Amino acid sequence: MENTWQYQGAEPIKIKKFLQSLGMGHRLFNDLKKGQGEFLVDHRKVRPTTKILPNQPLTIIAQPEMRDLSAKLSNAPLDIVYEDDNWLVIDKPAGVTSIPGPTVDNGTVLNRAVHYLVEEKSADQRPHLITRLDRYTGGLLLIAKHHVASSMISQQVQQHQMLKEYTAFVSGTFDEKHGMINKPIARREGQIQRVVAENGQRAITEYWVETEGADWTKLRVQLHTGRTHQIRVHLASINHPLIGDHLYGGDTSKYQHQALWATKLSFKDPFTLKQLTFSREINEIPDK
Repeated sequence: MENTWQYQGAEPIKIKKFLQSLGMGHRLFNDLKKGQGEFLVDHRKVRPTTKILPNQPLTIIAQPEMRDLSAKLSNAPLDIVYEDDNWLVIDKPAGVTSIPGPTVDNGTVLNRAVHYLVEEKSADQRPHLITRLDRYTGGLLLIAKHHVASSMISQQVQQHQMLKEYTAFVSGTFDEKHGMINKPIARREGQIQRVVAENGQRAITEYWVETEGADWTKLRVQLHTGRTHQIRVHLASINHPLIGDHLYGGDTSKYQHQALWATKLSFKDPFTLKQLTFSREINEIPDK
């Protein structure tokens, strides 16, 4: 994989510092430095300690990642919303697991993405899921097509700089059109379920009322932290569980899984330095 950036600074800068400013992690830089890649300035191979001058192009060439043979191939559909050399943005159906686990070892998003890269004869065949969704949460999901992209985006993920918004249908109606839920979330010992607890991890969820029915509300929800089941736990904690959410007390009389979709995803592309934004509309709960 080859990527090039033009240094726009006013003073000379070391390659490592420049790449770190773009988001590259320490581990990847060391891997490249130790022989798993090359650094080129003005198309000439240089040492990783070299300084770049203003307006000089820096190119890194990383060795491709071969397929993990333990990951099974699945030719199930992969609904691609956007693709370039570095990224796949897909629309995950509700009911599809993100990654293989003890109960599901094939047909997941990861299995489908590996199959897609193999079919495309991509040099890199080990995709990295940057965002993940619960099995029964549908919507937009970001995949890095190689380990350089995964490393370059990790800082945005860790610092919660990536915008993620959801559409949720919940029971009941609201007095206020906007709210913030700031309640720590903890794991319930021996169970998949999470709970609000004082000794839990910091968790913040923001929501806006978009549409109201007689006994239900459609919300736009933004995550400011990324805890497991965060939206589900938080909304249940204010007595507005997701419709269909059997785990957290939602109404399952008509729908058998939570009415929740990832409907907006926005991040700064560390390769082009442009903001990439993707969205989809969910105006009503689909029949399936």
